[in-house]
Amino acid sequence: MPQSASNLRVVFLDRATIPPATTLKKLPFHHSLEIYETTSPNEVAERIRNADIVITNKVKLNADALEGATNLRLIAIAATGTDNVDLQACNRRGVSVTNVRNYAVHTVPEHTFALIFALRRSLTAYRTAVQAGRWQESGQFCFFDYPIKDLAGSTLGIIGDGALGKATAEIGKALGLNVLFSAFKGRGDMGSLYTPFERVLEESDIITLHCPLNDATRDLISDDEFAQMKRRPLLINTARGGLVNEHALVKALTTNQISGAGFDVVTQEPLSAENPLNEILNHPAFILTPHVAWASEEAIQSLADQLMENVAAFVDGKPRHIVNTPGQQ
Repeated sequence: MPQSASNLRVVFLDRATIPPATTLKKLPFHHSLEIYETTSPNEVAERIRNADIVITNKVKLNADALEGATNLRLIAIAATGTDNVDLQACNRRGVSVTNVRNYAVHTVPEHTFALIFALRRSLTAYRTAVQAGRWQESGQFCFFDYPIKDLAGSTLGIIGDGALGKATAEIGKALGLNVLFSAFKGRGDMGSLYTPFERVLEESDIITLHCPLNDATRDLISDDEFAQMKRRPLLINTARGGLVNEHALVKALTTNQISGAGFDVVTQEPLSAENPLNEILNHPAFILTPHVAWASEEAIQSLADQLMENVAAFVDGKPRHIVNTPGQQ
């Protein structure tokens, strides 16, 4: 976009996905900024019709919605994942797409280990039991209703070797875990730094997911994969809903194929009444948090700063963090 561009129309489709206390940097060019707290699917096309720049976090931008947005030159995603934007349609229309990177290198790994600690030591199960009066019923100084295991000496299998996977590995190593980085499923040519996917399933005491959702990773973990988990591991997903088949997860947990599961994401958010995970919400070895692994105050402010900097850099003719190839069919 040329530096001489003036009075650009910027539309933010879902400001409510970022807390009100988070500051948005002022854009250093002439513009109008339209902010919508939320945008429903049937409102998208009209709201972006005359926009030059669209900011979205979770609102989906598909080919149909983009069809009438003839002025659109940039979509700035307020997240790392890009699965809510049709990148091929953007390529055809010459629309650049940016994302936000590495803002969550502390918050997501910390949330991952919060889930691991809680499940490995049955913290929520014991808390619920105490609230129900179980301690008094036990008649002694403690009780042993739920398993408690150390992390040190256990094997942590990490699926996804980006910034978040690597940061998770560093914490794991500091805690005395043996860390395995999984090779891509079906790949045996990734070198000695990677452990074959099937071996990670077989040998890990804890498996944590830090990979994107795409055609290759959808249902990455399902019935066949759970059957290979010989050590009954914990399964942690702070990445994307859809990486794990949720029906298979319910079956695996209730039949003791795994020891527990900690999830921060589901296939459709918020959790719908039809989601099979509703069946295990009260299971003592299952924790579901509402997609907040990314949401420390520090991380969100970093995200917001980078988001607006991406927009400013694009208008200044110095685009960064472009995730597609605009202009290519």
